[in-house]
Amino acid sequence: MADNWYPIIDYDKCTGCLTCANFCPHGVYDASEGKPKVVKPEECVEFCRGCQRICPAGAISYFGDS
Repeated sequence: MADNWYPIIDYDKCTGCLTCANFCPHGVYDASEGKPKVVKPEECVEFCRGCQRICPAGAISYFGDS
């Protein structure tokens, strides 16, 4: 798990499909209010990019990305 790597959601692009929250097996997201929210950034696996790849809106980037 990473201390300096986690997803950032661009809510201007996010459609609320929750694909990212449903995909992530590490519990990084909470989806209880209709839009994904990063609640456990420390659980994100460094350089995984899985949720970014499957986001149909292209709304995910990463803190710590160079």
